[in-house]
Amino acid sequence: MASVFEYAPAPESRGIVDIAPSYGLFIDGEFTEAAGGKVFKTVSPSTEEVLSEVAQGGSEDIDRAVGAARKAFGKWSALPGAERAKYLFRIARIVQERSRELAVLETLDNGKPIRETRDTDLPLVAAHFFYYAGWADKLGHAGYGRDPRPLGVAGQIIPWNFPLLMLAWKIAPALATGNTVVLKPAETTPLSALFFADICRQAGLPRGVVNIVTGDGSTGAALVSHPGIDKIAFTGSTAVGKAIAREIAGTDKRVTLELGGKGANIVFDDAPVDQAVEGIVTGIFFNQGQVCCAGSRLLVQESVHDEVLESLKRRLSTLRVGDPLDKNTDLGAINSAEQLARITALAETGEAEGAERWSPACELPSSGYWFAPTLFTNVTQAHTIARDEIFGPVLSVLTFRTPEEAVAKANNTQYGLSAGIWTEKGSRILAVANRLRAGVVWANTFNKFDPTSPFGGYKESGYGREGGRHGLEAYLAPSSPEGEH
Repeated sequence: MASVFEYAPAPESRGIVDIAPSYGLFIDGEFTEAAGGKVFKTVSPSTEEVLSEVAQGGSEDIDRAVGAARKAFGKWSALPGAERAKYLFRIARIVQERSRELAVLETLDNGKPIRETRDTDLPLVAAHFFYYAGWADKLGHAGYGRDPRPLGVAGQIIPWNFPLLMLAWKIAPALATGNTVVLKPAETTPLSALFFADICRQAGLPRGVVNIVTGDGSTGAALVSHPGIDKIAFTGSTAVGKAIAREIAGTDKRVTLELGGKGANIVFDDAPVDQAVEGIVTGIFFNQGQVCCAGSRLLVQESVHDEVLESLKRRLSTLRVGDPLDKNTDLGAINSAEQLARITALAETGEAEGAERWSPACELPSSGYWFAPTLFTNVTQAHTIARDEIFGPVLSVLTFRTPEEAVAKANNTQYGLSAGIWTEKGSRILAVANRLRAGVVWANTFNKFDPTSPFGGYKESGYGREGGRHGLEAYLAPSSPEGEH
């Protein structure tokens, strides 16, 4: 038998990033200790080593940050759009210049493969700042009135699965429209936001325009309830999104929520199987499946089920799980012990309820948080794994016979964030896509993002849109229609 070529180790150097032993909060252009003096540790999911100590912000720190943002708002919002754009362009260029450093940092703190942070996250971060810089002096042409005004101070809370990219999704349109920001990064991935604070200083951004307060859920709750906040932008779990909606009910705070998902990836009998299999893998194993719009439910037309499944298993057997800093790695570490426990429990529930579990043979590292790529067959819509968001590298495979059945099964979920369609017929793509209750529908691809395209969900996947012209609306107070006084 011919020998199999093995991949030689190809690790990215850790030496390019200098992580300080401790970090404070970034308020009014300066790093400062938390008022309570508390700190927490951030660890690398792939090794469990402590990367740094980070300040635990509390309500007093949130109050200081909101005050700094309010003070900065007057001058920042009064700047001509073209002047604000210069700062955003500058930030975008610095992100590009420091992209290798930031990619390594993100991989260390989050656990995702360097290939993803380097080739997906960082280019998109820069692209979002470039894109919204272009809008800053054209807001009167965005469709929200002739002279739309910023709302004021935006409180923004981001998750741990795309720490720097979610920061860009939120900060770029907020600054372009003239708002100031208090941002709370996720507790397990605070480092790239703190490095971004340094980028703001490097770009000469006026003090107080961007403030970053690290901490846990209580820090986020203090931000949401602060009376000086005009708008809340949240990406995270549906449960927390519901709590935020309840908290701000009865106030005049604006809110956008981008929450959970249980995306359907629909493969028709005329789909190009090899291409579809690559899309299935991207849909559920990108970022270890820790993606709100992951294609976690695979719907395959019965007549091609066996062929697709055989090809999919063969492809999964070639995935490389291991050191996220190795440029050959396909699947990195799960972000935290807590998330790993949730994935493990849901997978065990799938087995207990009668679904058939399969994983390729793969050796997992001895330290860190790891979960092998997994798929379940013999899944029905009654199974917990077909209903609940697992947020891990676990795929549920279901079948359908007709397009009507595919649509019914795809829509049979409390979520409505994403979907995918695989077929060679354009007419079928349009017919099916129009009936899917999902905020984004990909055709013959999956998990493709672009700053010019809006993203958001229906039902329990939240409301509001981020990205594109639509992403400006959440940060603007429309002016009166022409002719009104």
